[in-house]
Amino acid sequence: MTLVLTPQQAQPWRTPETWWPALTAATAELDPPYGVISLEALAANAHDMLARAQGTPIRVASKSVRVREVLDAVLALPGYRGILAYTLPEALWLAETHDDVVVGYPTADRGAIATLAADERLASRVTIMVDSVEQLDFVDGVVAPSARADIRVCLELDASYRNLLLGHVGVRRSPVREASDAAALAAEVAKRPGFRLVGVMAYEAQIAGVGNRGKALIRMMQKASAAELRERRGAVVAVVRGIAELEFVNGGGTGSLESTHDDPSVTEIAAGSGLFGPLLFDGYEHFRPAPAASFALNVVRRPTPDIATVLGGGWIASGPAGADRLPRPVWPEGLSYLPREAAGEVQTPVRGEAARDLRVGDRVWFRHVKAGELSEHLDAFQVVQDGRILTTIPTYRGEGKVFL
Repeated sequence: MTLVLTPQQAQPWRTPETWWPALTAATAELDPPYGVISLEALAANAHDMLARAQGTPIRVASKSVRVREVLDAVLALPGYRGILAYTLPEALWLAETHDDVVVGYPTADRGAIATLAADERLASRVTIMVDSVEQLDFVDGVVAPSARADIRVCLELDASYRNLLLGHVGVRRSPVREASDAAALAAEVAKRPGFRLVGVMAYEAQIAGVGNRGKALIRMMQKASAAELRERRGAVVAVVRGIAELEFVNGGGTGSLESTHDDPSVTEIAAGSGLFGPLLFDGYEHFRPAPAASFALNVVRRPTPDIATVLGGGWIASGPAGADRLPRPVWPEGLSYLPREAAGEVQTPVRGEAARDLRVGDRVWFRHVKAGELSEHLDAFQVVQDGRILTTIPTYRGEGKVFL
């Protein structure tokens, strides 16, 4: 079944007291754990991201989805174009059915590089990420330029923000920061046989992935970072365009659609987490995605009258270890973790007044902190529309694919 994402007017997810019981009713015959995607909420998020991008094409970040049917449905919408994959093996798999896949991170996978180099069709569809000469040497060491198709490469620029007071703000990615760095690497790519420089990418994680609701200092940092990056990225793109004919300049993420589309050097924005609307994006001032993906666990025991214990729950998000990386019980409302147990490997006790009414077999609904990581714990999602299960779609895991 092809998923169709139509614009939405109503926002029933803003009324939790009816939204979550409706999901419970729609999935009453299923045994937890299971994951649900609301087609209405997914569609609302997809169209809201397009509105926020204001005409700049969005490249879908597959790591934030990891469900092929969802990727296909989103890419069928005008305004979405291409995939940002997270490993080369994944990109090769997706390129069997998609003709524009950029690998968002460098690769040292010899087998995947050999497969890419041996297939002109795949080589024309997949672009790998580089930020150093060493990575070019690695590819040459796997397959000599004379024995392979040209490898498409994208140059990654460091988009972090540096400030005398704040120090380094953002993620540690590329060593290429200034226009002179980019010019040197671009020139090296251009003179070496077997490579073709087609793109530049800069991911401003400190804007795209840091919540700013009620945090004036964070918003000030993000505004300053966007201004600094706009000038620096523009200079980098100008100098690289003088060396290679670029097909795209990629930037941004779900949380930075507004500022990234405002940079005239950017031709496309990578985003994906906003489609599922995980907990991470509840903390933004300027947008509010719908909780499109969630999961249900069963109550299996009641150690005290105000504690109910569900089976499973320890689906922890990546990043700095802390309470903010735990999935959150969202229905019934008012449930919280026990500090000494939190979300456990096999069982998770939750307590609160609502726990007094829970019985063995009742469902508790959770949301994950991050988007695509939820897919790694499930082999399928139930797609719910109009209060019923529309279809069941496999995750990457359900298709037997584990890329990281």
